[in-house]
Amino acid sequence: MTGPGTKAVGHHISAILFDKDGTLFDFHASWGVWARDELLALSAGDDGLAETLAAAIGYSFAPPGPDGRRAAGRFAPQSPVIAGTVEEVADLLLPHLRGQDRPALINQMNARAARAPLAPAVPLRPLLADLRGRGLRIGLATNDAEAPARAHLTHAGVLDLFDFVAGYDSGHGAKPAPGQLLAFAAAVGVAPASVVMVGDSRHDLRAGRAAGMRALAVLSGPASAEDLAPEADAVLPDIGAIPAWLDALHRA
Repeated sequence: MTGPGTKAVGHHISAILFDKDGTLFDFHASWGVWARDELLALSAGDDGLAETLAAAIGYSFAPPGPDGRRAAGRFAPQSPVIAGTVEEVADLLLPHLRGQDRPALINQMNARAARAPLAPAVPLRPLLADLRGRGLRIGLATNDAEAPARAHLTHAGVLDLFDFVAGYDSGHGAKPAPGQLLAFAAAVGVAPASVVMVGDSRHDLRAGRAAGMRALAVLSGPASAEDLAPEADAVLPDIGAIPAWLDALHRA
């Protein structure tokens, strides 16, 4: 879709840099399951503690099913998990986990995140192959750690299509700072102005602006079009609409 979130753009597009969660992968379908399993494991059968931990990270459990098992829930639009690093999430949980070691918790969360059953927002390989066929360089910049990010791309069968993968722990900082984005542009040898940053949160879009890149929003995360439009060159339903957006840009 276009409209209030569409701005005039210029310059040739040479590369596209994707956020991961909520962009390449549908946020609720993927991380709702991870959060349920992580919080239930940390609370060790204490329902009250599970609810307290959920509230700390802006997550709501779904009602238990007929078998008593909790279904995957959803994150509030302003949940710190959406754009935060695993360290930031761990720091929100730690005050409620007596005696829990911070490095051990972070390692546990990263390990479970690497095994999370992520749901692609669209079939990824055909889309990414189309973009590469247009001569575009492809990268990933996520506030997840780099190792889980690579595991997720490998599981989705698309790691080989990426020229660059960076997490918050890759040495370039975390979004909304522009370090990861500028590192991508330098790694593939293109000017930042010729890169499109694609994401589902204001952190992604503000990082793109700070790096001097276009900022393209998608609605496969928790944020609404109204939230994202002021920060974006365009707002699309999901990444599957990018080829048509590029075609329209080329015609213009």
